[in-house]
Amino acid sequence: MALHRRRRTTAVALGVPLVLTAAGGLAYGVLPGAQPRASAATTAAPAWATATADGFASVNALGQNGTYGGRDGQIVTVKTLADLEKYATASEPYVIVVAATITMDPVGKEIKVQSNKTIVGSGTSGQIVGGGFFLGSGVHNVIIRNLTIRDAYQGVWNDKEHDFDAIQMDGAHHVWIDHNDLRHMADGLIDVRKDSTYVTVSWNKLSQDNKAFGIGWTENVVTDITIHHNWIRETEQRNPSTDNAAHAHLYNNFLEDVAGTDINSSYGNYSRGATRMVLENSYFQGFKNPVIKDATASIVQKGNTFVGTSGRNESGGTAFDPKTYYAYTLDKTADVPALLKSGVGPRGSIGTTATTKAAATTLTVAKDGSGQYSTVQAAVNAVPANNPSRVVISVKPGTYRELVKVPSNKPHVTIQGSGGSRNDTVIVYNNASGTPKPDGSGTYGTGGSATVAVEADDFQARNLTISNDFDEASHQDIANQAVALRTAADKVFLDGVIVSGDQDTLLVDTAAKEKLGRVYMTNSYVVGNVDFIFGRATAVIDKSVITLKKRWNGTSAGYVTAPSTAAGRKGILIANSTVNGDVSSASFYLGRPWHAGGDASLDPQTTVRNTSLSAAVKSTPWTDMSGFSWKDDRFAEYKNTGAGSGAASSNRPQLTDAQAAGQEVADWLGDWTPSTS
Repeated sequence: MALHRRRRTTAVALGVPLVLTAAGGLAYGVLPGAQPRASAATTAAPAWATATADGFASVNALGQNGTYGGRDGQIVTVKTLADLEKYATASEPYVIVVAATITMDPVGKEIKVQSNKTIVGSGTSGQIVGGGFFLGSGVHNVIIRNLTIRDAYQGVWNDKEHDFDAIQMDGAHHVWIDHNDLRHMADGLIDVRKDSTYVTVSWNKLSQDNKAFGIGWTENVVTDITIHHNWIRETEQRNPSTDNAAHAHLYNNFLEDVAGTDINSSYGNYSRGATRMVLENSYFQGFKNPVIKDATASIVQKGNTFVGTSGRNESGGTAFDPKTYYAYTLDKTADVPALLKSGVGPRGSIGTTATTKAAATTLTVAKDGSGQYSTVQAAVNAVPANNPSRVVISVKPGTYRELVKVPSNKPHVTIQGSGGSRNDTVIVYNNASGTPKPDGSGTYGTGGSATVAVEADDFQARNLTISNDFDEASHQDIANQAVALRTAADKVFLDGVIVSGDQDTLLVDTAAKEKLGRVYMTNSYVVGNVDFIFGRATAVIDKSVITLKKRWNGTSAGYVTAPSTAAGRKGILIANSTVNGDVSSASFYLGRPWHAGGDASLDPQTTVRNTSLSAAVKSTPWTDMSGFSWKDDRFAEYKNTGAGSGAASSNRPQLTDAQAAGQEVADWLGDWTPSTS
């Protein structure tokens, strides 16, 4: 069967009229003939520019721990080709904000991007016309976001003469392509070639092109790539074509061939050579040959939907489990078309407004005196009471042995490590319940022992470690409860952090019993051994790793959660995560009910779903506490995997599909959508 075929030339205008380009320039206050200069910010990058990749681009490999682009460099705003090329090809890191329509000269030019760059469009105004970007061998840690890249088309549909791609990489690694509109180029829209790897392509619209997306073209089987939430519409071939990829994870994509147009699909997702592909919860509409594979390749399909498709739809071969590499959450397949139509492509909220806002509200902390403050608490103290908008406290790498408290009258605070890893910036202390207070006024209680205490709403922490290193072995004379992080607020967002301790590591509390307190943790680690995720908040641990730790004397026995949820409230939800650690088999419970103060009116809740459980989890994973039976409260699982998972029984309740539909992450968060902006 012929999978590549010619298609007649369409009557589509080439490029963009010059008058529109000029008008775009005037819209930014540039006089005709003037050469606007790039502007450089002097503060830490705002949240929208410091977001890090998910998928394979988030994996620690090849000397690169995830993909974070130019977040450690200056922010520069560019409106000309000369300035864009100057900063993109520089050796130092930059966040490059494209704030105008930039036309490539000559047509087909591909700027040779160097490592440690974020290139991001300002709102919907960042557009690249007639060319694109090239990432060569060894280039790494590059983010391309929020851009429209278009119109290098030279009038020949299956163009063999003009290799004009939107984004091409040859031997690059750790690249994140996110929220772009890519269309109408002379060759392909995205090419991931010559052993490029650790790539994530997410939330893009790819359209109006012969070849959408090619991967591979090498005999080596090394490429690891994640492709999720992309809308591929009106493209003929390579949707994508994946050749000799070691691991290709495709999920929640929408492939659409619209009836009655003169662009007709030849095939959809193609697994070639020795590729191993996992294809999940994607939606195919109108495509010919929607899923195909070579005899030597693998495709494992899960949960896909096919509407009006025809021809080959294939699967078979050896799978891999993407969750052994990173955590992720699947959207429902039926929701994918509407979700992507409204969510892909450039977003108006990213741009110069955010840059200006962040420039006025960023405080820097550095132990060596190079920042505005030398302690984190000093920066918190500098935040004005009842501040109306976000203040980012950017903390340079180092170990900060101090207690930090964010009081309730200082909302909208972000504490963010500025290093390349969440291990680089550590806030640590060693108080425990029973530790004498330095002023002689008594001892700390459990909640008071926290290294970091958050009492202010709309708090965020990212890219750092919060730890309590209380030495239990040396202090058996007092209780072992030693909190690393205590939250007693609503809308607390923990993203890319490590919270580490032994007993009572993470206390998710509320300001009062009758008040709502929501916590969302993602892409993070929680480490502990006894009741180390506990409290009465409505808390979600999503796409994270829960690490089980031996006790001070080397024994393995513990409890992951101890919820103290009020009746009628949501408790603790662990979703799409991993529970593991270097402990004995069948030594840990998933949870037990904490009726704080013996309060029988409480209704503790823990749900663990879609999570990989190691053999350390007991086959009867719930247990009683202080005379209260877990069976009188709310403890359940749903579709967990791994050696520690098990079938439904009276001692291991499992949610039905109908019950699980009401216990999603969104049900816990309600009207709150956590955002880094």
